[in-house]
Amino acid sequence: MRELGYVEGQSVSYIVLSAEGRADRLPQLASELVARNPDVIVTAGPRPVRTVKEKTATIPIVFAALGDAVGTGVVSSLAHPGGNLTGLSFLNADINEKRLELLRDMLPGLQRIAVLVDAADPNRIIEPTEAAAHRLGLAVNFIRVKGPDEFETAFNSASEKQAQAIDFFAAPLFYSNRARLIDLALRYKLPAIYETGEYVRDGGLVAYGPSYADLFRRAASFVDRILRGTKPGDLPVEQPTKFELTINLKTARAIGLNIPESFLSRADVVIE
Repeated sequence: MRELGYVEGQSVSYIVLSAEGRADRLPQLASELVARNPDVIVTAGPRPVRTVKEKTATIPIVFAALGDAVGTGVVSSLAHPGGNLTGLSFLNADINEKRLELLRDMLPGLQRIAVLVDAADPNRIIEPTEAAAHRLGLAVNFIRVKGPDEFETAFNSASEKQAQAIDFFAAPLFYSNRARLIDLALRYKLPAIYETGEYVRDGGLVAYGPSYADLFRRAASFVDRILRGTKPGDLPVEQPTKFELTINLKTARAIGLNIPESFLSRADVVIE
């Protein structure tokens, strides 16, 4: 927003609210935000977007990062979203398949993968992810969790099922509790792949997905156009153009993993 000429306290002010990974707080926070009648609401993730959408049909909403905006029913069309929502969306099923491929390439002989799923999110991508795993010759065990207090149990379950790696569906619940998940993966010495490089910079092993920093930068341009008078429903939903493979070699050493050079050469970012 600064790059677009907005100065906080002069030409723009911000209201920042966070559920801190607790889905039960979203309705209250959304109601509070809508009651303050901002010019634009910016959010990300399926549950926050749906919750805010349920609270207002008039305040413009920009989703900075959302998996399958059409498939989840948030908008009817990417080209013509209509209504009061627009933003940036990506196809989670495609990205999840790519993560499985990357795990297979990084871990020769990989056969069994655990996938952690936020139980409160729609499970539309479980079936295509399972189909992708089958094509790749991998057995996948989906483990649903309702909150951080179930993370340890989930890792225990993955260990009991002899999972050789763990993947995480994109979810605010996981992102806001990433330090806990990273610590568990290290303690269980389980190679883990995440949705965004922030996990890896915080000590996770490997991540593949769109650059969230880039998505939120692009979301600012939506906000700018809306503030200048464009209706959100007239702004086509955009898709990510930048995807990053990030690897943390320090974490690999900590869990006793030797990552093949051929895999390292594909990384966009390698953390020593």
